[in-house]
Amino acid sequence: MYDWANSVYNLVINTSIFPIYYDAITSNENNGHIVDFFGYEIVNSVLYSWALAASYLVSAAILPLLSGIADYTGEKKFYLKLFTLIGALSCMGMYFFTESSIEWGIACVVFASIGYSSSLVFYDAYLPEIAQEDRTDRISARGYSFGYGGSALMLIASLILIMFYDKFGFPNEGMATRTVFLLVGIWWLGFAQIPFRRLPDNIYNRKPSGDILLNGYKELRQVFLSLKHQRSMKFYLLAFFFFNMGVQTIMLLATLFGTKELGLGSGELIPTILIIQFVAIGGATIFAKLSDNKGNIFALLTMIVIWVGICLYAYTITSVYQFYAIAATVGLVMGGIQALSRATFSKLIPLDSEDHTSYFSFFDVTYHLSVVLGTFSYGLVEQITGSMRNSTLALASYFILGFILLKFVKMHHANTKAESSGG
Repeated sequence: MYDWANSVYNLVINTSIFPIYYDAITSNENNGHIVDFFGYEIVNSVLYSWALAASYLVSAAILPLLSGIADYTGEKKFYLKLFTLIGALSCMGMYFFTESSIEWGIACVVFASIGYSSSLVFYDAYLPEIAQEDRTDRISARGYSFGYGGSALMLIASLILIMFYDKFGFPNEGMATRTVFLLVGIWWLGFAQIPFRRLPDNIYNRKPSGDILLNGYKELRQVFLSLKHQRSMKFYLLAFFFFNMGVQTIMLLATLFGTKELGLGSGELIPTILIIQFVAIGGATIFAKLSDNKGNIFALLTMIVIWVGICLYAYTITSVYQFYAIAATVGLVMGGIQALSRATFSKLIPLDSEDHTSYFSFFDVTYHLSVVLGTFSYGLVEQITGSMRNSTLALASYFILGFILLKFVKMHHANTKAESSGG
């Protein structure tokens, strides 16, 4: 249900309606796609991608220590609530984002992203605590499926609100669109109350004493030192770093690619996004079953090969129908690779460990840094070459590196399907 709650941010704000709104209010006949940001002129899509990169960099800086404190005190639900509140309120703040308040809008983008991405480390750390290892793939996939379904419902409701804005009493589409951002924050915060009530508190009955900051650091350091003796986990984190650079950058910036490189309007883009959401529900389930039969590593390698093909094909596309074909393929592997990435890491955590949040902080910091470099490099390549198409080739190289590194990972738990690299 937390996937159901927070995924509306990922779809409506990150992927669909907000990027279209952002491009519309930051583009004009006089300056094209150039915006004035605190007195500096910059391409709007570059500013957006770098704002996202900055938000993930902040999260990567603060999460390791907070995760150590959360493990030491047993208070990860508190931090889950805190970052949910930051993210949801920032979405609500986007209601005040207009063409005359670019700086405010970018600030809301940054803090909403920090809230969303930072909450994930505390949320993901619950997976090995509420699910037996032989069920983690399916439960992780089910969470993502709930997220895709719930966010699709919210997107459809949002489209109805925007398309028939006059029927709902709004003076124009812009006001209706900004109201959608407000509703996203309310949805996120509202449905999050369900997992907040049901998830366990302090499952290991931690009783903190002394300097919480210092002991939180010690907790994190202990987990960090243990990584030296876990070869597969180290290779997995490196592999995840590279292939996640590609996955998240495509998810965050695909809509802007469609608008700028193909000239697609909301009429073509929104159906594409809905295709991705509904196909992703099935994709998450299909690859969870593939993992059950062939092992986690085999399933991940298979999906990475498909992602490489997506990047290479994206470089050549010129029509909306080709964009639809890519969207359907992205949907197939998007849900699967996210769900299995989370589940695979949970299986690599030592069975006798109680420091799940600290371990997942390394996973999520890797996630954050990969998004930072992915979105930054995507914007940098566009800035240098003048085309987003060239950026897709860079993404393909990240997937290839991830594939090579993943071949060195071996699943080792006794009750996990025995597999070597490659299945």
